[in-house]
Amino acid sequence: MTTTTLIAAETAATRSPRRRALPPADLPPRSIAPGPLARVFGVIALVVAMLYFLVPVFWLLVASTKNNTDLTTTFGFWFADWNLDTNYESLMGWTQGLFWRWVGNSILYSVSAGVVGTLVAVMAGYAIAKFTFPGRRIAVGVIMGGLLLPVALLTVPLYIEFHALGLTNTIWAIIIPSAVSPFGVFLGMVFAQSSVPTELLEAARIDGAGEIRIFFTIVLRLLGPAMVTIFLFIFVATWNNFLLPLLMVSSAELKPVTLGLYGMMSYFSPDKGAVMLGALLGVVPLIILFFTLQRYWRSGLTAGAVKG
Repeated sequence: MTTTTLIAAETAATRSPRRRALPPADLPPRSIAPGPLARVFGVIALVVAMLYFLVPVFWLLVASTKNNTDLTTTFGFWFADWNLDTNYESLMGWTQGLFWRWVGNSILYSVSAGVVGTLVAVMAGYAIAKFTFPGRRIAVGVIMGGLLLPVALLTVPLYIEFHALGLTNTIWAIIIPSAVSPFGVFLGMVFAQSSVPTELLEAARIDGAGEIRIFFTIVLRLLGPAMVTIFLFIFVATWNNFLLPLLMVSSAELKPVTLGLYGMMSYFSPDKGAVMLGALLGVVPLIILFFTLQRYWRSGLTAGAVKG
């Protein structure tokens, strides 16, 4: 019995062809894979892009440890005398202890505008993508036209309107305009067209679900990665916005960090090392946010790239 089993196993082993090693799943097929020259140029392009983004950050890190003299007399991309603690004391002294409040204001404005703007953008994009109503083409045209208008062009009219309403020098003068994002509505429309099946919506309506329940229980779950993408766009745009807070806010307690650092640079003979340290500390929340949400960011971009 044992001999028969061994002979059968050897026969099956000799008859079965040796399986070839399959390529990893993340590699493209050989027919469309790039050649050696294309790979070399691709690696070079990636290295150049990496240096383009990381070198300024490294320079900012080095500059935040120097004083005014070392900034102009030493090599810019390496450290000199360590003045980080002195620069921090100068930063806190010049801002009268308001620097971290400015950072908190920027976080408040960006998070509030990001949450409200993302919800509004997704709702508008979903309505345009999945409903037919009079003026739908006009709405799409207005949104696309809003993408062409620079933000600076709308800042002065917004100031006039908010001044007439008595909302200038308040947090609402920054949050409300920042929460309106034509680009976010456009992304929400694209994501809703590609990620929300019409058959699923019809099945929910047949089961008796209302439109509000469908949106908040089904659509928002399907558009989760897309919402993270839109939130990041609005968050970064609000954080980097300078002209709108400059016109809307006059109180030092309501300034965002960008406006506060601008006031420090406009001072006669500023402590540039302290300003560099403030810029470095002011960008840390953005770095943390991107590292935290990067996987949702990538999946959100991929979700709107292909319509299937």
